[in-house]
Amino acid sequence: MLIYSSMLSGIRVLVADDDVQLLDVVCDFLARLEASVARASSGSDLIQQLATAGPFDLIVTDISMPWMSGLQAMRSTRAAGLATPVIVMTALSDPRIPAQVKSLGGNTVFLRKPFAASELEAAAAVLVGQTSHGELRN
Repeated sequence: MLIYSSMLSGIRVLVADDDVQLLDVVCDFLARLEASVARASSGSDLIQQLATAGPFDLIVTDISMPWMSGLQAMRSTRAAGLATPVIVMTALSDPRIPAQVKSLGGNTVFLRKPFAASELEAAAAVLVGQTSHGELRN
């Protein structure tokens, strides 16, 4: 049995990924950390969710999605003045990606897939300015 901390209790998180299985895993993990989680299946859906269900305390987005990438969506939100902390995740190996993520501002973290649940938890903790009240253990 796994026991998780509740360090994200009450935090509103928007997760965007077109890979339904990964979207489920990330959302379920964040929900176990007591975050309130909303889902988006594309960059345009991410923008729509921000407009209709926001504000959010944290955004977790994949880069490679149909119609609008996670980077394009986040650039649009930054241009509109939204400074929500962002975790950008990708399996792409393009060497330009870390600089592109960094260009979104200091409140971003880049995670290369596959990543450990502990990496996601640590990135979320840093970005929402909280520390873990417990630890992930078996």
